[in-house]
Amino acid sequence: MSTKSNPLVTLINAVFQLDKDWVSRVSMAMIVMSLIWGILGIIDALMARIQEMVWGLSQTLVFTSQEYYGGITLHGVRDLFGFAVQLEVAIFIFLSYKILNFQPRAKWFLNIGFILFNIAFMLIEGPIVAFPTFNDNYFGATGWYYLNPLGIPNYSEYVISPLWFLGYELMDIGVYIYVIWLIYHYYLVSRNMKEKLPIFAVFALMTSLMIAIGWSGETAANTWDILAYYGLVGLDPIANQIAFWILGHSIVYIVWMPAVASMYYLIPLLAGKPLYSDKMGRIAALLYLIFSNNVPIHHLYMVDLPVSVKIMQEVLTYAVVVPSMMTFFNLWATVKGAQFKPNLISVWISISFAGAIAAGVTGIANANISFDSIIHNSMWVPGHFHAMIFWSIVPAGFATLYYMIPMLTGRMWYSTKLGWIHMVGYMIGTAMIIVGFDALGLAGLIRRAEIYPLIPAYVTPEVVASVGAMIADFATLIWLGNLVITLLKGRSANVEGLSVSDTITTIAMQLGYEGPSLNEISNKLTTAVSRIVKIKE
Repeated sequence: MSTKSNPLVTLINAVFQLDKDWVSRVSMAMIVMSLIWGILGIIDALMARIQEMVWGLSQTLVFTSQEYYGGITLHGVRDLFGFAVQLEVAIFIFLSYKILNFQPRAKWFLNIGFILFNIAFMLIEGPIVAFPTFNDNYFGATGWYYLNPLGIPNYSEYVISPLWFLGYELMDIGVYIYVIWLIYHYYLVSRNMKEKLPIFAVFALMTSLMIAIGWSGETAANTWDILAYYGLVGLDPIANQIAFWILGHSIVYIVWMPAVASMYYLIPLLAGKPLYSDKMGRIAALLYLIFSNNVPIHHLYMVDLPVSVKIMQEVLTYAVVVPSMMTFFNLWATVKGAQFKPNLISVWISISFAGAIAAGVTGIANANISFDSIIHNSMWVPGHFHAMIFWSIVPAGFATLYYMIPMLTGRMWYSTKLGWIHMVGYMIGTAMIIVGFDALGLAGLIRRAEIYPLIPAYVTPEVVASVGAMIADFATLIWLGNLVITLLKGRSANVEGLSVSDTITTIAMQLGYEGPSLNEISNKLTTAVSRIVKIKE
């Protein structure tokens, strides 16, 4: 007698991998929740793009100002914290478990962290009002820029619910539980290891320490806000903002470090060559930890602070470039002379490498005080960090997920072709966003300008960026659909019992590019040009 399984039960089991070991289950749960917050954050961002584009084209506003500013804030909180930080912790936990083969302890502790961290975003979200007018952005309408003391009674005309700050506090607790659990297990592993930690594990450990240090300023600032909210202590807005921005710039490196770790791990592996300098990679990891948390006023150059402090911050910001240059040289020297075999993993990690250089150049410009005085708080700034996100952080994430999903689920990706379509659409769309943002910044448009002068220098880039966002979002939906179908109908990946490196190379071979090679395309173009020249002659 055959029994038919419930489709809903099958879907839940496939999504959360309930039949797997605890590390796989908790890692998959973190990935799923990170994708949920990430998708909601993308919707928030799309709201802002639509609002600005429609204003430029028809001088009307689709959303209320509260929804617009709340959407921008929630976009930042959900995508940077709920999505990026949670996803990187999940990746570090799962791959460290597989590479180092440790036995997980204090499972209850990490489970509590997972629950608190994700409840936090429900409090930050605030109540969803469905009637008479849909509104889910009240709590977040404080502005992503963290303009302390905005929202606090007796310090601000505009007061928000304390649940906003309490949500931040739960997020802080959840983050510290995540990294304490990771650091503790690295400590246990190091006691029994005679050899050095693998380079990927070194970056995972440095990132965990970076999070622990970088989050301290924001945690202090938010705790201060809560105490001031209830009148228990006074408030110094400038000191509070400086404390908050210890994380405000550190978060850039916190979410980029997994990309760097992935480059150090995947590029030598896929090139079939050892890392050019293991020592240089380890020194770079340490320098990232030292310098990434030393620029708390990087975004406060225009605040009335001593010039000497600003110059010191400029120098420290340039110092962070040193480990990046070491990394780029090290990886470039590693792949020199290697044969490039295009597949979804190798191409995405190559995009991450090249994108970090292209996007990083605009960041070096930001650090210059005189240039900052021109582009400060303009759309150039989100142009820079969105370039880092779109062209380095996210591509490395895709490269990692393309082998992690088969490792977690035992299922191979349903469609390689959909993966390539997604890549092309994503890169076209994100390029349009970045070009639009940079053009707006250089033309002098400030960030979060809901309405702006109706001149071509503003309207055209706004439309370009907004259309690009729609293209990139649609492409990402293709990837998400491919993921869901993979969980339900993907064929067996046949990677059981393989090491992590062998698993990656096996999966990469199955995700290869099946079209004409670059040489073939070049030869065809050369032949076509020659024929055209002969016809004209």
